[in-house]
Amino acid sequence: MIPRPVFKKIHDWLWEIPKSFRADMRVPACVYATEHMLDDIRRDRSMDQLINVATLPGIQQYALAMPDAHEGYGFPIGGVAAMDASEGVISPGGIGYDVNCGVRLLRSTKTIDQVREKTDALASALYRDVPSGVGRGGRLILRGNDLDAVLQHGAHRMVELGYGEKADLEHLESTGRLEDADPSLVSDTAKKRGADQLGTMGAGNHFVEVQYVETVFDTAAAAQLGLFARQVVVMIHTGSRGLGHQIATDYIRLMMKVMPKYGITLPDRELACAPFSSPEGQQYFHAMAAGANFAWANRQLITWEVRKSWQEVMGNTGGGLSVIYDVAHNLGKLEDHIISGEKRRMIVHRKGATRAFPDQPVLIPGSMGTASYVLLGLPQAMEQTFGSSCHGAGRRMSRSQAKREVRGSELKQEMKAQGIAVASGSLSGLAEEAPVAYKDVDEVVDVVHAAGIAKKVACMRPIAVIKG
Repeated sequence: MIPRPVFKKIHDWLWEIPKSFRADMRVPACVYATEHMLDDIRRDRSMDQLINVATLPGIQQYALAMPDAHEGYGFPIGGVAAMDASEGVISPGGIGYDVNCGVRLLRSTKTIDQVREKTDALASALYRDVPSGVGRGGRLILRGNDLDAVLQHGAHRMVELGYGEKADLEHLESTGRLEDADPSLVSDTAKKRGADQLGTMGAGNHFVEVQYVETVFDTAAAAQLGLFARQVVVMIHTGSRGLGHQIATDYIRLMMKVMPKYGITLPDRELACAPFSSPEGQQYFHAMAAGANFAWANRQLITWEVRKSWQEVMGNTGGGLSVIYDVAHNLGKLEDHIISGEKRRMIVHRKGATRAFPDQPVLIPGSMGTASYVLLGLPQAMEQTFGSSCHGAGRRMSRSQAKREVRGSELKQEMKAQGIAVASGSLSGLAEEAPVAYKDVDEVVDVVHAAGIAKKVACMRPIAVIKG
């Protein structure tokens, strides 16, 4: 645990570990948190990991941790690091195993009063139509050129196949496709793992939730996004499944092999990396982009499945479900940022962190059964966080500890008593994702809002939760 006096208070919500703390640090390590949250964050290895990130070649200005920070692989989850594209490295551990895990929000034209009596039916239909669970396959099995087309074109390919509308693409980060993707750099093992996983949710903290808008903080901004009080929305949280996990596995192994060639030594092998401009760095970047496209295609097919369930339960008077936005929170992106008054090309690592560019929607899901938020990025985020925000509440308890302390059957009954329908294939999986296992999402979002990274627009509460 990093001693409390090491942290220099910059503001009520920002703390710095100076570059002088350790000889190998190239930049300071900074964390957004209240004083109370900082003490909680210090209990795991996330701050030690952040200090290690600050040693990476080519890192610019500071290593950042968002208020949902907790221990991850190499980088803390909730970690942000910007590397100079010409002189810096790319690290798969700074992007994550679930490449482009992300969140999509759909809006309906209905209110909670019009939907309440049908929430049980909606939960059942969604659980049936959106396959979930570890290793669970879906309705499509893609191989060869068909799978490569998805890896190349992402959500665009799914719309071409009839699983959505062109208007959907206008409301996705990067329109649901990274043009740098190269399917030939994705291993056969990864492709086999992903061949039948499009349109599937997976397990863990992934979900589909039917929610309603409980509070509108900014009426004008909400109206701009098509949101209004008591409106029913649907949130989707999932990523690239086994395909993305295998991409990370393959390239972490490669990075570990080639680091000596580039004279890179690290305080933690989990930070395995290569120069971004190197052949290996470029191979990973283009494979990662293909994995990201797979994730956007996955959420696009799930959107089609959700619309199918909605139409079946709500009938002809149910109206449609329109995409508000879709944002990634495990991605490395090439972006231009101002460093010391000069515009420079950066490879920005966001691991469990969401892009928060000015006026871009920021989607922050809560832990199961708690509030989720819509925010809008602010210009200050570009100056403070490379245009980044937190991605959720952030764990404060391991999955194993949560299972020891929470009974899934009891949690399901508690949620039912709160008016939340639950459809899940695993009671132990429910226990792992219990609200008590997570930080207070309201406090986390308040830090982002107070810091001027993003402004609160609306808060939603769940009425149906579907999990693997």
